[in-house]
Amino acid sequence: MQDPTASSRPTPDQIRAFRAENPGMRERDIAARLGISEAELVAADVGFTATRIIADPATLLAHAEAFGEIMALSRNDSAVHEKIGVFENIRSGARASIVLGENIDLRIFPNRWAYGFAVAKTDKDGNEKLSLQYFDRSGTAVFKLHLRPGSNLDAYRSFVTDARLDDQSRIFTAEAVTPHDSEFERNPDAVDVEVLRGRWAAMTDTHQFFGMLSDMKLHRQTALESVGTDYAEELAPDAVTEMFKRAATQPDLPIMAFVANSGIVQIHSGPVSNIVEMGPWINVMDPTFHLHLRRDHITRAFLVRKPTADGHVTSVEAFDAEGGMIIQFFGKRQEGFAERPAWRDLVENLPRLKATAAA
Repeated sequence: MQDPTASSRPTPDQIRAFRAENPGMRERDIAARLGISEAELVAADVGFTATRIIADPATLLAHAEAFGEIMALSRNDSAVHEKIGVFENIRSGARASIVLGENIDLRIFPNRWAYGFAVAKTDKDGNEKLSLQYFDRSGTAVFKLHLRPGSNLDAYRSFVTDARLDDQSRIFTAEAVTPHDSEFERNPDAVDVEVLRGRWAAMTDTHQFFGMLSDMKLHRQTALESVGTDYAEELAPDAVTEMFKRAATQPDLPIMAFVANSGIVQIHSGPVSNIVEMGPWINVMDPTFHLHLRRDHITRAFLVRKPTADGHVTSVEAFDAEGGMIIQFFGKRQEGFAERPAWRDLVENLPRLKATAAA
């Protein structure tokens, strides 16, 4: 077929034809090649392999526990976070919902979920692959739920029937999505450092950090640049890779890995062991946790110390070239207990940017 990228916008028929001619190409790569969103790519298959469903997290969460074991996938442009487990300890809310399972640990922001699809594909071996895929108004993926061999197919199919929309159009029109911090201060010279340090020192819980940034209209990276090295220090470019390698040598050290996009935060809590480097990617390939991280997208990383009622906690935060958060790491701890010394020691001994530059 004629390359659809040569026209102003591919039709659903052209999208499906291009996909058929490139069966080995990843969906995000196909969407990028065609100049469309991933949601538009999926929508082109409505009536074939895709069904439009309501994009309401509360509806999903009311049924998800019945699915049994699934794989939950959340990603941004630089990190893919995959967890295998079951939905449990679910709390739904209008502004935010929480899943606090042993393996599936999510923070969900419903107002960013705009489009949903149930997708049924057949792999090269003839196996049916079922998933639920959710997108924001721009057509960017927010969350995907993939069924596993032991999943409850009857529960899944019942959910798809109940959640099916009357509108089964193949046409998708993307809308602009404004980041929540788009108007936040990005100029360190304009920051009132004294006020920032005062607010920072007064924190008694890490969850107060986001509120502080919102109150002060401060971009996260700008706050880290400005607050002073007793609270935040810039790390060397390879510090995140080094952190993984060191953590993997300590099987008794559980870490927390947070990957977020506009509509969800997905969290891994536990040790990591099987670290695989492959080109620009660093990967965790453990039994119930897979992480794929584009380390070449990390332009800045910081060691961050936040005060709490139990003593300060230490995190590693990595950012892309636009200042967006790629991934964040903590040591796993229980509320009311101090941070694990092994985690703090690991992070405090990561290479600093200034030391690397001097060397």
